[in-house]
Amino acid sequence: MSRIGRKPIDIPAGVTVKIDGQSVVVKGKGGELSRTFHKNIGIAQEGTQLIVTRPDDSKLNRSLHGLSRSLLANMVIGVSEGFKKEIEVNGVGYRAAKQGKQLVLTVGYSHQVFVDEIPGISIEVPGPNKIIISGADKQQVGQFAAQVREKRPPEPYKGKGIKYADERIRRKEGKAGKGK
Repeated sequence: MSRIGRKPIDIPAGVTVKIDGQSVVVKGKGGELSRTFHKNIGIAQEGTQLIVTRPDDSKLNRSLHGLSRSLLANMVIGVSEGFKKEIEVNGVGYRAAKQGKQLVLTVGYSHQVFVDEIPGISIEVPGPNKIIISGADKQQVGQFAAQVREKRPPEPYKGKGIKYADERIRRKEGKAGKGK
């Protein structure tokens, strides 16, 4: 039995879960998330806990069991606490700013790069070199952060570029000088 799939999901106060067949809608202070799960996966609410079950031990059902439980747990955490990714902008003259609903990046190109805020995601720029992306949907937050990082990925020689706050850049040595 899947160790992750077996664990029940605690529903915090202020979060409501509505199960309609394979569709689950989770509402909380962070918003509303909905997802349709595979027909083989059973989802039931027992008191203040959600239980995810599978019909048998076939390879497909075993893989779907843990996945479905993780997705459901992320939905509950997302609407109650939310998810956030911190991004750092490193480099001389590199900076980020927010203008209205747009993130403006100055990252060494001849022009500024504009990234539009999408629904369900909020962007904060507490400093010129720090960006905080937050939202209720973990996948959406991660995808948007990856799109921002993609505008100027960090390079290994000088470490310039846009990187996640917890990311470590493997530095490379430059050219070795001519031997004497």
